[in-house]
Amino acid sequence: MEAWSLALKALPVSSSSSSSPSSNRNAFHSAVRPRSTSVAFPKLNAPRDLRLKCATVGAPETARLLPDWTVGFDRPGEAEANVGLGGEEDHRRAAVAVRGGLAREAAGRFVVPERAKVVGLVAFVMCLCNANRVVMSVAVVPLSLRYGWSSAFLGIVQSSFLWGYLLSSIAGGAMADRYGGKRVMAWGAALWSLASFLTPWASQHSTGMLLAVRTLFGLAEGVAMPCMNTLLSGWFPPNERASAVGISMAGFHVGNVIGLLVAPPLMATLGISGPFALLASLGFLWLSFWVPGVANDPQDCESISASELRLIGAGKRSAAAKNRKLPSLRHLFSKLPTWAIVFANVTNNWGYFVLLSWMPAYFKMVFNINLKQAAWFSALPWGMMAVSGYIAGSISDFLIQSGCSVTSVRKIMQSVGFIGPGVSLLCLRYATTPTAAALLLTIALSFSSFSQAGFLLNMQDIAPQYAGFLHGITNSLGTLAAIVSTIGTGYFVQWLGSFQAFLTVTACLYFVTTVFWNLFATGERVF
Repeated sequence: MEAWSLALKALPVSSSSSSSPSSNRNAFHSAVRPRSTSVAFPKLNAPRDLRLKCATVGAPETARLLPDWTVGFDRPGEAEANVGLGGEEDHRRAAVAVRGGLAREAAGRFVVPERAKVVGLVAFVMCLCNANRVVMSVAVVPLSLRYGWSSAFLGIVQSSFLWGYLLSSIAGGAMADRYGGKRVMAWGAALWSLASFLTPWASQHSTGMLLAVRTLFGLAEGVAMPCMNTLLSGWFPPNERASAVGISMAGFHVGNVIGLLVAPPLMATLGISGPFALLASLGFLWLSFWVPGVANDPQDCESISASELRLIGAGKRSAAAKNRKLPSLRHLFSKLPTWAIVFANVTNNWGYFVLLSWMPAYFKMVFNINLKQAAWFSALPWGMMAVSGYIAGSISDFLIQSGCSVTSVRKIMQSVGFIGPGVSLLCLRYATTPTAAALLLTIALSFSSFSQAGFLLNMQDIAPQYAGFLHGITNSLGTLAAIVSTIGTGYFVQWLGSFQAFLTVTACLYFVTTVFWNLFATGERVF
């Protein structure tokens, strides 16, 4: 790589500014080299309009210094531009753009986009998030045999995760909007890894302690979805957002597969604590990459290129500086599109957690297969859901790029995401072998993943500044439904001796919500 440098000097251009020696203290001069670690943009007392005189040596570049200004270098030499610097924040962002953007582009070689690194790390932590949940769905089978739990009490143990999850969703979404998804996600991952590690010890101590630790676990995991939504909405342009969510949620669903397949052999060799300890260790390992490697906002990233900044900003709706004041609940719930998202989230969580919590037990109780076989039959549908979720995101982005309205695309995706699972669950009554049941559940969950390009993205459409907060509110209401469905399944099975009655109720809920969604959902900005 050819060595080069960029020299910056800020000079006041206002005729009223002082030219005395004392005013020279307001000027700055910095040299930037590839991989340099700091560029000083001190607070200036000069007029707001400054002239940036930039000289390059050895490489033609284009630097995006501020959101609305570009300084171009067509050849080694000098270029000037009047740039409005409004405060310390603008100085800092300009420094980041120069330090990261110019240094990266000057290298003259392919660099992995920063947003690809972000979505990769988000997908990995979402994988850990769900794997930690699913391990408990497998562990409750031997635990119930050891402690003699009934089906009804088994549902209570399974739902204890959701008690904490319910409490943290709204707070997690609000904190993600205010402080950024990076920091909140880091604290959440640290806490749920700790709670996962403590789960086997708690089960040996007492049932009450187990419920308390699982509640803490849910409290920590409740921030994951809102943080994902907030981070991806900032890091991806609208025509890439569905694919980014699809990749992240693919990681989430792969977590189901990993949890279901890894847990039985680890429990057989290391005891119940084996999979919990492994996943907790991976969570702390992930933190060592996340904390130094990800920024809340592309403008804050030290290593992002100028061209990637332009791409991320392209097509985004213009918005004023981020409003720190959250909208009132009365205002949010005065709009029917909000209720469309609420009902969609309630229905999605109802069906999702029924299958997540009870699928291994379903295969064991209905088809009388052992735990290891049940895990394999349960894992297949979640694996396909990971693939179909990415496909749904790609289809959604393609339709938008082809000129379809966002509203139409969201309605199509969500309709597929609810009608498909509803029909599949109704057909499940005719499954007479575990293979046939696994096939129908695979179809159900594959179609269900289309919801990721429906209501899950729709929060960013109607409330881009409050996507995390809105996600937290609707997810809390969805979690209430998940608690009811998880416990309700246990009671239905205990009273009626069959899963099918509750699956039929779930299918009907899918159909009713599809009608409501198509009547009142929109892809236009509402808040």
